[in-house]
This record gives sequence, C-alpha cells and structure tokens, in this order.
Amino acid sequence: MNRSLRMPVPPLRRNAVRLGAAALAVLVALLVPAGPAWAHNSLRAATPVQQSTVTSAPTEIVLEFMSRLDPTFTTIVLTDAAKRKVVTGEPVVAGAKSTVQLTDTLPNGTYTVAYRVVSADGHPVQGSYPFTVADPTSSAAPVVEAAVSTTPSAVAAVQTDEGRGAGVLVAGVALVVLVAVAAVLLWRRASRR
Repeated sequence: MNRSLRMPVPPLRRNAVRLGAAALAVLVALLVPAGPAWAHNSLRAATPVQQSTVTSAPTEIVLEFMSRLDPTFTTIVLTDAAKRKVVTGEPVVAGAKSTVQLTDTLPNGTYTVAYRVVSADGHPVQGSYPFTVADPTSSAAPVVEAAVSTTPSAVAAVQTDEGRGAGVLVAGVALVVLVAVAAVLLWRRASRR
C-alpha cells in the first residue's frame, strides 16, 4: 500500500466541510418539528358545543384549549342575535380551561361566543362560534336579529399567528444560505492555492 499517493486535505477545505456540516445541522434543527413550542393554541372543546342547538339554556360557557391559558389575558363574551352583549361573570381559568357563568336564563335564540385568550407562551388566539337555544318549555320571547346592521360584527373570526414560525424558518434558511456561500468561497480560495 502506497501512502505517498494520498494528498493531504488543505486546512481551508476542512474548515469549509465543517462549516457545511454545521449549516446542515442548523437546517435540520429548524425544519424538524419542535413539538408544542411551535404548535399554536387552539380551541379543543366547548360547552355549549359549536354550531349546536341545545334544548335547555346553559348556565355556563366552558372553553377548553390545547395549551394552558394566561388568566390575565382571557376574555369570553356572549352576544345575542341582535349583537347585544349578554351579562356573564368574569372568566375563571384553570389550566387550559376557561369558564364564565351566565347571570340570567337565556331565552330561545341564536347566540355567539367570542373569545380572546393568550397562551402561557404568550401566543394570542381569538375566535367565535354560534349556538342556538331552543327550549320547548321556555316562555321567554326569542331574541331575533336586528333588522339592518350597518356596523361590522363585534365578534372576531378565528385568527392564527403564523408569522412567528414563518419568521424563524426564513431566518434559518437565510442563515443556511449565508453559511453555504461562505463555505463555497472558502473552498474556492483553498483550491486556488
């Protein structure tokens, strides 16, 4: 075996290979799902159930989310078909669950639950959903929708905040491209010598 035919690898080329390996490791770390840290909080369950018709007026609204909530930034608002706010108690938060008590019995009609919560990780989530009360024994007049509404609904639609995760991904890709360009420049410099 003739070892004299083996050429030594220049130090700059070794550095370029190491830099490329580091860039690959950063790319893998950014692209592999990070589990709960990347998952945005979302509504898991609700009582009354979303889009449901209940045969007796609820006494409370319970929203359960995927992740723990920050009690300081939890808001739940109930409105009737005429977009009037229904009086409720303050939200009580226990882990990932938030509950508001209804102070009066709801007459038959359609209601909207709107929520805005902030997860323990600081991620805000808001949304809304309707439910209908159709109690056959209720003697209260049903709440009907306002004839014409010229103002936009006070209830927000579900929003997600994908900006933070996308920003990390873009920054990671930019870093990998920068490292790859540096590796190529180092390799070219080493091969000229």
